[in-house]
Amino acid sequence: MTKADYGIDAPGVIRNLFLAAIAVFLIAIFVPSVTIGSSTFIVRPMAWSWAPWMALGAVLMLIYSKWGKFRHRGRILSLTTWTGTENVLDVGTGRGLLMIGAAKKLTTGKSTGIDIWSAKDLSGNRPENALRNAELEGVADRIEVRSEDATKMSFADATFDVVVSNLCIHNIPTREGRAKACREIVRVLKPGGVALISDFIHLREYAGVFRGTGATANRAGWFWFDTFPPLGILRVMK
Repeated sequence: MTKADYGIDAPGVIRNLFLAAIAVFLIAIFVPSVTIGSSTFIVRPMAWSWAPWMALGAVLMLIYSKWGKFRHRGRILSLTTWTGTENVLDVGTGRGLLMIGAAKKLTTGKSTGIDIWSAKDLSGNRPENALRNAELEGVADRIEVRSEDATKMSFADATFDVVVSNLCIHNIPTREGRAKACREIVRVLKPGGVALISDFIHLREYAGVFRGTGATANRAGWFWFDTFPPLGILRVMK
């Protein structure tokens, strides 16, 4: 039976870490020292120490992509109580990990995923792959996939009971752009609804924006052992 494939996160970063580790390893072998003018710099010990850490980072990112992110999905979705009737939005759905995880908790509800489908963020990051995964997971009748920018969503105010997002908002390059995405999340969230935002940087920045809209935003913890880089979660209530 064909299994759903949720891709490799940040494939370019993983590739570059492996290539850098190989390059540094070769430098350690063939360039033990460098002389500049009257000064000689010993390269080999530093290179020997850098190469393993670069390779380890790449391996840990692969482990997260293949196994850790499923544990983290469960952790995120456990931070709200489900009735099965929720209207859910996954911001930066990629190949549908959170969107599909939420859909499995629904009966009459609906789970919508949006993305701009950047290949550098996830391998095979295309809407058809998210739809294919939903079919394989048996939830195609409970999901919808849209091509939308998180900073200017087309949804009406107060559309969703739950908004989820993992490793998405940090990809927006400007502080103002990230703030727009956070304000959009609050806008489309129903009063009393919850947003669960997971990322490895900028969580304090996001929390400030959420609180500026009148929502509450509390840290639900940092997780160091099955995510790489370590991920934190914000629980936001409108």
